[in-house]
Amino acid sequence: MGVDIGCGMNAVRTTLTASQLPDNLAKLRSALEAEIPVGFRQHAWNRMRGSALVRVGKPLNDRLDKIVAKHRSIMKMLPKFYQTWICQLGTLGGGNHFIEVCIDEEQRVWIMLHSGSRGVGSVIGKHFIWAARKEMWRHQIHLPDKDLSYFTEGSELFDDYVEAVQWAQDYALANRSEMMRRALAVLEKEVTSFKLDGEAINCHHNYVSQETHNNENLFITRKGAISARMGEMGIIPGSMGARSYIVRGKGNPESFCSCSHGAGRRMSRGEARETFDADDLAAQTQGIECRKDKGVVDEIPAAYKDIDAVMSHQHDLVEIVHTLRQVVCVKG
Repeated sequence: MGVDIGCGMNAVRTTLTASQLPDNLAKLRSALEAEIPVGFRQHAWNRMRGSALVRVGKPLNDRLDKIVAKHRSIMKMLPKFYQTWICQLGTLGGGNHFIEVCIDEEQRVWIMLHSGSRGVGSVIGKHFIWAARKEMWRHQIHLPDKDLSYFTEGSELFDDYVEAVQWAQDYALANRSEMMRRALAVLEKEVTSFKLDGEAINCHHNYVSQETHNNENLFITRKGAISARMGEMGIIPGSMGARSYIVRGKGNPESFCSCSHGAGRRMSRGEARETFDADDLAAQTQGIECRKDKGVVDEIPAAYKDIDAVMSHQHDLVEIVHTLRQVVCVKG
């Protein structure tokens, strides 16, 4: 599953229409970047100390205390551990994470964002990866690849890992919810007042879930995939220059009620930086208010697969409900 445990998407539809957005969207993008830290930035401790804990809730904090009490190296792997996980609540991160203002086929405005469990999720993942490798060595289990290391179900470490992963997934969900709260506040301040149209759509695409399939109780790992149970709403984003889709699951048992989470890369970040430059990025993101500098060239649309081709290959897994095109894209 890697280390960005609980990475996923959040999207909401508003009552705003495209005609209500300003002609120049640069100010809106700047306001989003000012309100929601991106890249390695995080919120200031003196501003988050009380408010974040109130919104996250004491149970999440108490659960983390129990996890690190048994696995203290987790706390040592992240500088200023408690301060950092609190200050990163409501932050984007970097890479392919994004915040977007989108327009659907009815000219309605959406906010859509993509992020995960930030630094705390990363150290939880690394801690248990190393612990699994030690278990293989301790039991003299020889694997063709050390990344295949595992915990045996029923063991204490297995249960500890499941508990820690669930915490990180819940934290990732809280992180996206806090970002969405802030993004909606920015949109209202910079544009005009509005209401939300329907429930927010939330979906992990890098996570573990206990489910029943074919009358068996299983642990399902979806990495680069989302749950697509019958009637379940999901989000499948394209690259920063392509369309994205709001979908409804068809509950296909052959895929364990799953579908792909997005386009996926066609070339590595290094290859993209060697192949394209800032001029290419500007050309491929024409009409979108976003960064167009060499710092995000590795996120250029041409580095990703064709999202429409991906969607055509999973028509038996999901149905398309809304098609979105972004007009603002914030990257870390």
